[in-house]
Amino acid sequence: MATPTTDLADELLTIDELAAAVGTTVRTTRYYASLGLVPAPLRRGRIAYYGPVHRGRLELARALQDHGFTLQAVERVLAAIPAEAGVEDLALQRAMLTSWTPEPAAVLTRAELEARAGRVLSDADVRRLVTVGAVEPDPASGGYRAQPHLAVGVQVLDVDVPDESLGLADAAIRRHMDALADELTTILHTQVLEPYRRSATSPDDAVRLERTVAQLRRLTLEAVVSGFQRAANAVIQRSLDRP
Repeated sequence: MATPTTDLADELLTIDELAAAVGTTVRTTRYYASLGLVPAPLRRGRIAYYGPVHRGRLELARALQDHGFTLQAVERVLAAIPAEAGVEDLALQRAMLTSWTPEPAAVLTRAELEARAGRVLSDADVRRLVTVGAVEPDPASGGYRAQPHLAVGVQVLDVDVPDESLGLADAAIRRHMDALADELTTILHTQVLEPYRRSATSPDDAVRLERTVAQLRRLTLEAVVSGFQRAANAVIQRSLDRP
């Protein structure tokens, strides 16, 4: 039986090794492969081997699902990536497409949602949590997709403010955040990603870029909070200065 050369074998993994390296199961890895999310393995006799690109595509698929992307969305993303894309391109896609939230949304049943909230929830309570964006209905499971700020949303249940007011506030926040996100994403693409793509890169460069994007995300979130606080204080000061 033919075996890979020493240099090539250093980069090739069996399916068990690939699954362990990515942090998933062999069953899930085979399932992703059956959907065409990773290319066909390299055959050496009866043994199938997977290289860096296989691992990069599997890591991208895993990262997207961990951050709330549906399997259909993952398929669309990977189908749009050229077959000749290298490890660097895959790392770039992962850096850009994974969520800005520190942890993925959790899909919960009604009972699990109540356990997470630490209280029994009426239908009106659940509607209020949806209104403030703390949970979203998940039609696929019939449950709810709980956002990382669920605990804050639960506290709002006891605030004596009409749901209509909360809805208006949430709509205003979403409207301005969408515009801000569009503008910041454009800056990231033109000032960071495009120069990176135009230069000669290596896998190490791709790893550094992914870390850079993650750091920029944290700084941006902190800047948004700080900027809103300054703006709110300025509004209060202007209101006090009026005769």
